[in-house]
Amino acid sequence: MPHHDSPVIHLDHVTKVYRTGRTALTAVDDVSLEIEAGEIMGVIGYSGAGKSTLVRLINALEKADSGGITVNGHDVTALGERDLNALRADIGMIFQHFNLFSAKTVAANVAYPLVLARRPKAERIARAHEMLEFVGIADKAGVYPAQLSGGQKQRVGIARALVASPSIVLADEATSALDPETATDVLDLLRRANQEFGVTVVVITHNLSAVQGLCGRVAVMDAGRIVELGTTYDVFSAPRDPKTQRFVRTALPDQPSAQTLARLRADHPGRLVLVGLTPSGIDLAGATAGLDVRTSIIFGQMAEVEGRPFGTLTLETSGPDAEVALERLRQAGASVTDYGTAQTPLDGVRL
Repeated sequence: MPHHDSPVIHLDHVTKVYRTGRTALTAVDDVSLEIEAGEIMGVIGYSGAGKSTLVRLINALEKADSGGITVNGHDVTALGERDLNALRADIGMIFQHFNLFSAKTVAANVAYPLVLARRPKAERIARAHEMLEFVGIADKAGVYPAQLSGGQKQRVGIARALVASPSIVLADEATSALDPETATDVLDLLRRANQEFGVTVVVITHNLSAVQGLCGRVAVMDAGRIVELGTTYDVFSAPRDPKTQRFVRTALPDQPSAQTLARLRADHPGRLVLVGLTPSGIDLAGATAGLDVRTSIIFGQMAEVEGRPFGTLTLETSGPDAEVALERLRQAGASVTDYGTAQTPLDGVRL
């Protein structure tokens, strides 16, 4: 993927406040963020965290109250309306609810940015067909949005976002209205667009599954602020901020719930330990080799983040050499948390 010396998007201590009468809502609060050219960046958080406002600041649909915003080397806060329109033409937008024109055909919807750009009709037709081929619905060029499924409508949205060959695509909750299988197809298209066209993609979502296999880095927003920033694997596997920990665990639980623990203790009298997956997995055979220890996997929660395993295994372990086996796992880089036994339960002690 192409990378440049300077970031394609740079936010420097940006704040946006909405005022209604005597009330003020700080939607974006002193946010600094750099996004490199050719990167797929995720911005995640609960609804109301400020993610969509951040998008509207990047494409200059909203004006920041303070701070600096640079996009493709241009100071967004200093541009006049004509220059802002030129900047927006280089930014493709994909929306949650598709925002298609119901009275226009699929091909006309896709070509619309080229109409605004005053491109010749022959070019508009050819380019729209090319993008419909790319998203896999060239056969739908002459139909109207009402005749399409949700997934097909979003494919039209992606084709429209790419038709003017933008350098940046902003996807604002692009998969939230779709079923999981269709959402996966849409995310695959965004990955292909990034790989084949070198377009920088910013994915705004509250759905962690939308970023775990797509984004190289992720920023976590809460109450208008970025509370954590790092590689997707690091943020998901070892979140530092308590708000991030709560958010990640709602979608990618890395420990059994209290109800699950109670059931496991009722069924398994031995010592329960939670072992975190390392990027290379867990070598239970190696950890127990030559030892007087009995170990059974009784529960597991796993996912894949950035092509690497993420999650935990809950083990029931007993025998005089159990502690040695657990130490071997720790030495191999696995996290080990002790939940005790049914007779002597623990809340989760990190060993």
